[in-house]
Amino acid sequence: MIGVVGAGAFGTSLAIALGRDGHDVRLWARDAAQVAAMGRERCNTARLPGIRFPESVSMTAEIADLRDAQAVLLSLPMQALNGFLVAHGSVLDGTPLIACCKGVDLMALKGASALIQAACPASVSAVLTGPSFASDIAKGLPTALTLACAVDAGEALQRLLSTPTLRLYRSTDVIGAELGGALKNVIAIAAGVVVGAGLGDSARAAVMTRGYAEMARFATRLGARAETLAGLSGLGDLVLTCTSQQSRNLRFGVALGSGQAFDFRVTVEGAATAKAVVRMAGDMAVDMPIAQMVSALIDKKISLDQAVASLMSRPLKQE
Repeated sequence: MIGVVGAGAFGTSLAIALGRDGHDVRLWARDAAQVAAMGRERCNTARLPGIRFPESVSMTAEIADLRDAQAVLLSLPMQALNGFLVAHGSVLDGTPLIACCKGVDLMALKGASALIQAACPASVSAVLTGPSFASDIAKGLPTALTLACAVDAGEALQRLLSTPTLRLYRSTDVIGAELGGALKNVIAIAAGVVVGAGLGDSARAAVMTRGYAEMARFATRLGARAETLAGLSGLGDLVLTCTSQQSRNLRFGVALGSGQAFDFRVTVEGAATAKAVVRMAGDMAVDMPIAQMVSALIDKKISLDQAVASLMSRPLKQE
């Protein structure tokens, strides 16, 4: 049995994909009423309407029901992960745990794998990340992701979680995979600001390219491998998130750039990550001008015109 924690769109899509491949999947949600509705309707109407659960997928509101899983996928918002682990980590300790969230915890200034290791020291921890939208996975459209695990268990997890339409590439660079997924959300907000402000496609391409340089500079300083940032979990995810309107981070940036209201019930991982990264970059003396601009815009410390002027007036340099 494979457990999935979190009945949002992404957790639901993973449960559907794995169930479609014949796995016994147990999907956990904290809301018992939601669990009952999904079981009755055989669909997550709120998140992925019209896509039915395979018969091998069951639902539960009891975390103990995942205790005997071969692996548990943690598909929770990054800023909710630590709270979940504090509350339920003792139940899952010893079970392989795969984080499916992208970001840096704003309070702990740590990635998902470090939070897992602290709460569940007996568990193998891994990270599943890369260019993907929940609806594509749930519909069975071809998707390739990175599964990063620092120990030998990575190969077994890769075989367990790969399906005919969900291809997983294995990596041992957990830090690089985590930071690629986290940082690209920040750059996607900046790309959205460019779109929302009507600054043109050339400006968006510049933000993506210079944003990638920031991602690599920050991640390698923390021990990531440069080639990881050039892979699915870095460049691949950056391209998708900066160019598709399905991206929540891009849409949030568009709202920022155009001065429109945004529905904050929608999870935007890059907003908290921008603030965390700016704090970390300051401590490490790493230059992150785009991340700093995003953080300042979110906090309304600068105007859009000031942000653009600040980036365009930086000292000339060699690329």
